[in-house]
Amino acid sequence: MRIELITPALAGARNGNSITALRWARLLKQMGHKVFMEKAYGGGSYDLMIALHARRSFESIRRFKEAHPRRPLIVVLTGTDLYRDIRIDSEARESLELATRLIVLQSMGIEELPRRLRAKTRVIYQSAGRVDGRGSPAAGALFKVCVISHLRPEKDPLRTAMAARQLPASSRVRVLHIGRPLTGEMNKRLRAEAARNPRLHWLGELPHWKTRRVLANSHLLSVTSRMEGSSNALSEAIASSVPVVASRIPGLIGTLGKNYPGYFPAGETRALARLLRRAESDPRFYRSLKAHCARLRPLVDPKSERAAWQQLLAELK
Repeated sequence: MRIELITPALAGARNGNSITALRWARLLKQMGHKVFMEKAYGGGSYDLMIALHARRSFESIRRFKEAHPRRPLIVVLTGTDLYRDIRIDSEARESLELATRLIVLQSMGIEELPRRLRAKTRVIYQSAGRVDGRGSPAAGALFKVCVISHLRPEKDPLRTAMAARQLPASSRVRVLHIGRPLTGEMNKRLRAEAARNPRLHWLGELPHWKTRRVLANSHLLSVTSRMEGSSNALSEAIASSVPVVASRIPGLIGTLGKNYPGYFPAGETRALARLLRRAESDPRFYRSLKAHCARLRPLVDPKSERAAWQQLLAELK
């Protein structure tokens, strides 16, 4: 098929949506399809459109449906779609109606949708290849906690650094933050935190391959989002056997499961500090996080994602 893949994020943006779009483009090409990735629908003739983001891609969704009313249209729902926009934005809601199929990226996403739309919704977990790292921390060495997030309010990006400041002087925690501030206010907050916090090491924006390497060589990933549709970094951590601490929100529970032992209440700095300290100092707890994430590895296997796409496209023939 000739498939148009619409993503509002530029291919070089190094954010979650662009990483997802590039991975799917490669996957679909490997399956024998021709894929054309664009920011907006330009009026061409395609057998199928896949649009990331119900609100931001609405004009492309509407124009494609008007031009090709009988051709399949897949809308992929992001975190801001699921947990904000479809509740308050009429265009985001209309995108749900126009779609032939909806995709959510973790199991709890379906629960945010009206019941009448759930039958046309599919869950496709984001996959990641394995990158080997150093494994468990050595005695006396730094305990590296990785944060992978551009700095915007939905990600609560400085929460890990703030929690690390509350750790005792004996703690070996070092926070490695990858990402760039997306607003002047966030830039100001980042620089203020870095100036007062010797545990924070800001690495800036890195190429994806280098980010994967830093993550694989870390001992823990910290995901502090207040709103999340899913998380590429979470999938990458699971694939590389890096355990996770995460805010207890639906977008992360939908991948990690309701009984994961590494949750903290979103926005609670003290609770996160306690969790970091326990992961660092309690080998049995650390092993429990690692074992739980190991059991999730089949969810993020690239073969599973490919099979899910094959099944979905077969439904639309």
